[in-house]
Amino acid sequence: VVPFVALLLLQRRPVAGRALLVTGSSCPGHGLCRSNVQEQTRRQVALLNATAQDLFSLYLKCQGEPFSSEADKLCNPSGVVFPPFRVNRTSERKEVMVAMYQLFAFLNASLGNITRDQEELNPTAKELLDRLHNTTKTTRGLISNLTCLLCKNYNIFQVDVSYGESSKGKGTFRKKQQGCQVLRKYVQVIAQAARVLLPHLSPP
Repeated sequence: VVPFVALLLLQRRPVAGRALLVTGSSCPGHGLCRSNVQEQTRRQVALLNATAQDLFSLYLKCQGEPFSSEADKLCNPSGVVFPPFRVNRTSERKEVMVAMYQLFAFLNASLGNITRDQEELNPTAKELLDRLHNTTKTTRGLISNLTCLLCKNYNIFQVDVSYGESSKGKGTFRKKQQGCQVLRKYVQVIAQAARVLLPHLSPP
């Protein structure tokens, strides 16, 4: 699945960017889908949902004060703009898959941003860095599987995507705050995504 994921991730970086949503007469690489791609996608979403809160809690612990004691105030995610998520369980499956791709493309870039900052600010926080790397790995695998499903089932190979604000050039406090705001929002959004997507991926 991996070789053609770049077709959708044309601008994968933690800044604003867009790639047009198009369909074509052929979708390169869809023959590479694994036979269990749907089940694998379901498991990846469930895993991300199950580990999101622990990742957020560990992140807070590693940032020290005042983040450990003032998380509600400092990590309020109201200013974090994730991609609009307007689908629900009754939405068309194609619409759900596109919305999921947009969400996880955004998340993948955001995780890269946070990981880069933590490697700089907390280079000895092995458990946190391992969790961030593992979450990113799962997210990339999920994107690859969604790419496959979009190509194979709907002949879609480019999706309109947007990415969050980069923390490059910001001070230490702001980098830590942006990370905790994104991860708190992630906890909320992944729970909603799991509720919407998993029924669409369940065996008939």
